[in-house]
Amino acid sequence: MVVSVSWLGVAPLLLAGMFSYFALSKLQFFPQRGRWLAVGLFLVVLALITYVTLHFTTHAVRAFPEIADKAIPSFIQLAERYQIDLPFSDYASMKEAAMGAMTSEMRFLGNAARYAQGASMKVLYLVVGCVVAISLFLNPRFNLDPPKEGVPNLYIQWGEALMTRFRVFYQSFETVIGAQILISTINTIFTAIFVIVVNLPYGPLVIMATFFCGLLPVIGNLISNTIIVGIGITRSPELALGALIFLVTIHKLEYFLNSRIVGHRIRNPLWLTLLALVIGERLMGIAGIILAPVVLNYIRLEAMAIKAASEQPEPNPPAQPQ
Repeated sequence: MVVSVSWLGVAPLLLAGMFSYFALSKLQFFPQRGRWLAVGLFLVVLALITYVTLHFTTHAVRAFPEIADKAIPSFIQLAERYQIDLPFSDYASMKEAAMGAMTSEMRFLGNAARYAQGASMKVLYLVVGCVVAISLFLNPRFNLDPPKEGVPNLYIQWGEALMTRFRVFYQSFETVIGAQILISTINTIFTAIFVIVVNLPYGPLVIMATFFCGLLPVIGNLISNTIIVGIGITRSPELALGALIFLVTIHKLEYFLNSRIVGHRIRNPLWLTLLALVIGERLMGIAGIILAPVVLNYIRLEAMAIKAASEQPEPNPPAQPQ
């Protein structure tokens, strides 16, 4: 399934389905009954998330050029002080340099119509993933018809095997993503306190960016840190330095929380996780970054459930009587 998702380019569909099923399972407050209530709550939460995401995207598109216009002169002054050559001198030249670096990517995207078609398909994948998750949540059975005369057929056997694999995969997803959401929430709370105390400009944008970027393992922290330091330097280099020190301290705490929350269940070394992130990004883009730790932990769970064959020496034959 994972190989097919990468080959067909439908990773957003898988992510939408998994996130939706995760939310539905957390919104089911009554185990025996209340599935439809959970679905109703999920639709409300989904509408709220959609509104917040659209509002964040609109605000970010308007704010980032303003932040760049204010931050770049400060970066240029620091670079001149320490005699560092920068590839840009203002926002226009930085944008030109960035567009030059993205030329190869834009060639891959093709014209605007092709890009719009790809974006429409991504939205369709998200909708289909939510519908599949709701259907699976309401009726998790793979086969609706009972076997005739109590004899299982190949379809039922394969369906049960697939459901077993899905349970293991979802267990891995729930462990990794649930911990990532919790850690991102704690990180966002501390960042919000810092933003309020120092009166950092674009506070709502910083808080929302910290939470959304926190859902991306490792790389998300780098993105949010760059945004916060860039906004801090618009006020003063001292504020940017203070923000950097604060972020380093918070991430040290985050490593501790990560080890406490998921360390006893996920014991993959950092270098293995980084390799999985690189491979996931090359195969599936941003969705691959999110799925990489999940797939890595899933492989670990499956491999640990298989008993390895041990080679034991054959016993010596009994001695023949004289």
